[in-house]
Amino acid sequence: MEKVLSVSQLGKSFKDRQIISDISFEVHKGEIMAVLGPNGAGKSTTIRNIMGIMYPDEGDINFHGYGDGAIPRHRIGYLPEERGLYKNVKVMDILLYFAELKDYPAKKAKERALHYLKKFDLEGKEKTSVEELSKGMGQKVQFIASIIHEPELLILDEPFSGLDPVSQELFKKEIRNLADNGTAILLSSHQMNLVEELCDRLFMIHRGQKVIYGTLDDVKARYANFKCTIRGRNDRERLQQLTDVQRVEEQEGRSVLHLSRETHVPGWLRQIPEELDIQELSIDRISLHEIFIGIATDRLGAKEADLIEK
Repeated sequence: MEKVLSVSQLGKSFKDRQIISDISFEVHKGEIMAVLGPNGAGKSTTIRNIMGIMYPDEGDINFHGYGDGAIPRHRIGYLPEERGLYKNVKVMDILLYFAELKDYPAKKAKERALHYLKKFDLEGKEKTSVEELSKGMGQKVQFIASIIHEPELLILDEPFSGLDPVSQELFKKEIRNLADNGTAILLSSHQMNLVEELCDRLFMIHRGQKVIYGTLDDVKARYANFKCTIRGRNDRERLQQLTDVQRVEEQEGRSVLHLSRETHVPGWLRQIPEELDIQELSIDRISLHEIFIGIATDRLGAKEADLIEK
């Protein structure tokens, strides 16, 4: 798989505080890589170093062999968490301006702008000033601005923030479409359900250091114990006594049994007592959201969670 971005042993400090240390990962052509972590973990610092907004104290950033400090801005698209469009400028003018900043042909930029405005239900808004747009519309315009020049690497920082479910679905489809057409995408988001749906690989930072790096399947297999959800009226203590059950949660007529990592699911199912009240039963792994919370709160700490290198 062709590497588009390689980050190696990145480190950055502010005064006497180490913000990130020994951060290394790669992003490949046509893949969506999630950069995750709680607030203050070092995600934004990592992204800003990649963008050249600030420079690392140590380590290397390599884009298609250009090397550290020579990342070509016209080949990268960036949607920052802090939205910033000129409010008194018309939509088409702002899109063409961003394209010009990336040395992208004006005629082609206008064609792409009209295409995406129609695709994002903004047709007819070309002459509308940014300040007249709703928050969601403004976010769509800024997203278009980040991709109008056909970047090889697209960095999205909280792209779904403030979007309604319909717009979120639209963004998801377009992000996946861009990846399918070869764009390498680095995505940072706190919305774990969307990350789980979209991303091919995950990189999680906690306290400035790497704690997860691998495919979603790898991460799930390593951290996500199975859980069994039973709908029915059952005694919690009786369920707690079942083999391999670590804890039981009650959720509105349902019991959620969290199983140990070594559980062999087919064998475990065979030992469920017949007298249990089972209206429905399902088994799945804990979600990426639960893994994130577990690591961020040190319930699944870096010592317990061995690093995944894939």
